Amino acid sequence: MEKIQIKNMEEPDEIRSLPKTRIEVVKHGEHTIMRTTFDPGWKWSECVKPTVGTSSCQAPHLLYAISGRMMVKMDDGTQTEIEAGQTALIPPGHDAWVLGNEPCVAVDFTAGKTYGKK
Repeated sequence: MEKIQIKNMEEPDEIRSLPKTRIEVVKHGEHTIMRTTFDPGWKWSECVKPTVGTSSCQAPHLLYAISGRMMVKMDDGTQTEIEAGQTALIPPGHDAWVLGNEPCVAVDFTAGKTYGKK
């Protein structure tokens, strides 16, 4: 029988730092929860792409936006804005960037194992 696991996002199991990007990952067995902080001026294609090497973000995201705003542009050209208080399911194949002068902070329930890694 599995046991309850409690962890604190303020004490993540892993921290990844990329330009204008802070990724905090908490692991529960095979599951991850990732809190991302994207600073103003952040854009996936400029700040994460050089590390991961794909033409667009290939990570699927199921997230809850805590603060800030972000634009997501799919490879097919469609765009959607995400803002604080919203949840989003974003399939692979997109670019994204912060809108405005406030950091965009989100909790992601699917991409923590690989996001921001080669």
